[in-house]
Amino acid sequence: MTDPKSFLTSIFNAAVAAADPERTIRSHLPAKPKGRTIVIGAGKGSAQMAAAFEKVWDSPVDGLVVTRYGYGARCERIEIIEAAHPVPDAAGLEASRRLLEKVQGLTADDLVVALISGGGSALLPSPAAGLTLADEIAVNEALLASGAPIAAMNTIRKHVSTIKGGRLAAAAHPARVVSLVVSDIPGDNPALVASGPTIPDTGSREDALASIAAYGMKLPASVMAHIQSPAADAPRPDDPRFAGNEVHLTASAGVSLEAAAAEAERQGIEAVILSDSIEGEAREVGGVHAAIAREVATRNRPFAKPVLILSGGETTVTLRAKGKGGRNSEFLLAFAIGIDGVNGIHALAADTDGIDGSENNAGAFADGSTVARMRAAGADAKAMLAGNNAWTAFNAVGDLFVPGPTGTNVNDLRAILINQIAKA
Repeated sequence: MTDPKSFLTSIFNAAVAAADPERTIRSHLPAKPKGRTIVIGAGKGSAQMAAAFEKVWDSPVDGLVVTRYGYGARCERIEIIEAAHPVPDAAGLEASRRLLEKVQGLTADDLVVALISGGGSALLPSPAAGLTLADEIAVNEALLASGAPIAAMNTIRKHVSTIKGGRLAAAAHPARVVSLVVSDIPGDNPALVASGPTIPDTGSREDALASIAAYGMKLPASVMAHIQSPAADAPRPDDPRFAGNEVHLTASAGVSLEAAAAEAERQGIEAVILSDSIEGEAREVGGVHAAIAREVATRNRPFAKPVLILSGGETTVTLRAKGKGGRNSEFLLAFAIGIDGVNGIHALAADTDGIDGSENNAGAFADGSTVARMRAAGADAKAMLAGNNAWTAFNAVGDLFVPGPTGTNVNDLRAILINQIAKA
C-alpha cells in the first residue's frame, strides 16, 4: 500500500466515481415523449448531470439548471446558471423565477426531466407571498446554525417557498415529470433532497413548527406568521398533478460506500461499513468514531487490523462561535483529539461534493500526531473545536483535503485506516 494519505484519497475517488453522472444517468433514461423535452435542475451536481444528460439523450432538448458558483459545466443545449451556496442570493432568486417560467404552458405530451442533487435548497430561493429574499436568507442562516438534521431543515424550507416541496413539478402539470435524484440525505428520501422541488412529501407545516421550537430557532416574525397560516401548506403526494410522475435515485451514499470498500479490498485492506446514514452533532460523532478506532488500534477489536472503517451520512454543527470550518473538518478535529498519541490511525473526512462549509476544502486528514503538530504550530485543538474553527486548525498543519468540485454530492465520506502497528 502507498502512504496513508494517498490510500485514503484513492478511497474518496472510488466513492465519487461510483456516483459519476454519465454512468448513473444512462441507466435511468426515461421514455422519449411525443412532444418537447425540457430539462430543469438544481444542486451542486446539477451542471455535471446536465452535461451527462446531453451526451446520452439523442433527441432535441433544452433547459435550465442552477448550481453553485464555480460548479458549472459546459453544455450545448441546457443553460447553466450559477448562484450562491450555502446562503442564497439574488442570482438564485432569478434562477428560481426562470425555472418556474420554463415549465409554464406545457402539455401532456411533453416531458420534464428534473436533475436534482444536494445543495438545491440554498440555490432555489423563491419566497412565498409576503416574504422577501432577506427573509429566506435569515431562515437559511438560522437553519445552518441550529444543529437540526437536514430532514428537519428541508421541511421548514419547503414551507416558506413557492418552488420547493413539489411546487416546481406542480407548475409543470400536465407534463410528465421524471426526477433523477442524487441523494445526500440520510435514509435516501428523494423528497428531501434539495427540499424536493419536484417531489412532494408528507412533512407538514406542523412538523416545521415543531422543529423550529425543538431547535430554538429565531426566525423573522413574517416567516413565523406565514408558516402558521394555511398559505404555507405544501402539495401532498396524493395530489393528482403528480400522478404520472416518476422518481429515480441515481446515486447515493450507500452505493458509494460499497465502491469505497471494494477499492480498499482491491488494495488488500479489509473494509467495514458502519452506516451510510449517520447523523448527529459532528464533534460527538467524531468522538464516537475515535473511540472505535482506539479500540481497534490498541485491542484489535471489534475489527482486526489492518482495516478500513467507513461511514456516511450527514452530521450537523451547532455554531457556538464564528470560526472557519464545516461539518467534516469539525468531525475530524474531535476525532483527532480522541486519538491523540495513538499510532497507526489515519483518517479522512470529506464531503463528496468537494466542499466542506464555506471554504475550498472538502475536509481534512488526521492521525495520532495531529493534535501535537497543531500545538507546535500554535493552534490549540480543543480551543479551535470550541470555537468552530476546525479549518484554521487543519490549515495550520497542512492537512486540509482540497480535491475541488467533484460534480456529484452523495453526502459525507469518513474513512479511517488502522494499520498493524499501534501503541497507546
